[in-house]
Amino acid sequence: MTEQQLPAWADPSVSPARLDAQGVSRRGLLCRAGLFGAAFALGSAATPALASPRGGFGGEDPRLAYLVGDHHVHSVYSHDAKYTFSQQARAAAKYGLDWMVFNEHSNFGHAYHGAKLEHAEILKARAQNPRQLIFQGLEWYIPAAEHCTVFAAPGPHETDLLTQFELAYDGKLLGYTEGSAGAADTARNEAHAVKAIKWLAEQRRSGYVDDVLVLANHPLRLGIDSPHEMRNWRDAAPEIMVGLEGAPGAQGAAIPGWRGSTSVRGEYENKPTAQSWAGYPADAFLTYGGFDWATATVGGLWDSMLAEGRLFTITTNSDNHRTVFDTWKNGDWPAGQNFDNTGKLPDPVNTDTPQPGSDFWPGEFSRTHVGVTRYGYRAVMAGLRAGRVWLDHGHLLDGLDVRLKRDCDAGRGVTLGGRLRVRKGERISLYVTVTTASRPNPQGILPELAHVDVIRGAVRGPVADRDTWRAPDTRVVQTRDVSGRKGTYTLRVPLTAGDESFYVRLRGSDGNRHGAGYLGASVDPNGPVPHEPGNGDPWADTWFYSNPIFVDVAGD
Repeated sequence: MTEQQLPAWADPSVSPARLDAQGVSRRGLLCRAGLFGAAFALGSAATPALASPRGGFGGEDPRLAYLVGDHHVHSVYSHDAKYTFSQQARAAAKYGLDWMVFNEHSNFGHAYHGAKLEHAEILKARAQNPRQLIFQGLEWYIPAAEHCTVFAAPGPHETDLLTQFELAYDGKLLGYTEGSAGAADTARNEAHAVKAIKWLAEQRRSGYVDDVLVLANHPLRLGIDSPHEMRNWRDAAPEIMVGLEGAPGAQGAAIPGWRGSTSVRGEYENKPTAQSWAGYPADAFLTYGGFDWATATVGGLWDSMLAEGRLFTITTNSDNHRTVFDTWKNGDWPAGQNFDNTGKLPDPVNTDTPQPGSDFWPGEFSRTHVGVTRYGYRAVMAGLRAGRVWLDHGHLLDGLDVRLKRDCDAGRGVTLGGRLRVRKGERISLYVTVTTASRPNPQGILPELAHVDVIRGAVRGPVADRDTWRAPDTRVVQTRDVSGRKGTYTLRVPLTAGDESFYVRLRGSDGNRHGAGYLGASVDPNGPVPHEPGNGDPWADTWFYSNPIFVDVAGD
């Protein structure tokens, strides 16, 4: 592999004069974390590993730098996309991504031909873009359910792993799809999905690959990812199946006047069908402020999983197939060639006319921020697994650092994805350090954060009904108005540990669109709301979300 270089904003050899405003801002955050230079490139003995202590009270998590990425990007090696690797990598660099996953659709043409060709281009893209971390991945059609991102750490078997997995476990290739022929087939298909995740875990345990992760994509788009299936995937190998898209790609789908009067952000334009899980309401098939109903509903499906006391990470991404307003179209096939016998689409050709599209370029609108203590592929994967993740739309923030500490401790406490052990009745404080946007976003808007919401939920342990999607004791417990605040500032939110364990997570927005949450104003008085079909300007409704921090309450 070509020698990896630090991103320009993290490289001491790059003069600050060569950085844009956001690069300068990110460098400042890196320096404040004490990770600039060799400490970030190579790691440091002074930098603790990515793990919260499990013994004793309190915690001392490391200082983190956040790498910005996208785990769901398509190229000419997907049957329904159109861009080359170089086009996607250039766009990602333009919009400030540090890491990305080429996540091609499973397909017989891809498995037999495309994956190996794709790997050669992955190696070329890594060489041409040494300041980016570029993963090879697969969009797995989950037996009996929707899609997942599957990706491995670079190494000699990364492509073989994905190809073996695709042929043995892909629901589309096997015909193991939802609604195939009744309950017996559904049970078989669901079991095969669990077996698939366990197989990936074994490849990691055996050392065949250094690491591999799975994330569920657009989970409520069709309503076929039932709550019990998500729990089954997580429980099969929680170190492998680490989370879900909190917000889908295709965020440009409902830009007014562009795609059509029925378009919805994320292309969540479906109604319940015979294949959908019957327990979801029709409103679950919409996006709320661009976020999946499972995530956007305070006290909803994501919270019901967190209320078991187990981490399940959220992400966001572009799902880039066809960028809104771009002028490229698919090239023509040579005689006798098609996707099935080549595994690759012809390279695109440029036109003078905007082409149909729903997506933004990687990093243009949706960004997943992963906390690391050093720069590298395995560090990104470790950060995702540890849940040190927050996400934003529209470049709403430059930075976010979250710490939860016992008031009697002077240390750093624990951060996103971590666990703080406290005594019953103990006073603790949540510290939220915000760095506001330092430059206009790609739409020319200087984003302004209007509020920060603190969401708290009780942890009650494993649920009796694995199809429950409610967390009745989760609600917004505090909202801080931060309108007009600029630069870097810290909010302190006092909390008290009660009799039972709990978690806290954060959310905030530009304040342009909000209303009572799906479960009512007493649970969420100012939550995200759906856009009217065909009128979903994403730039006018941007949010950030964070992963939770868990608080384990011990008795007297």
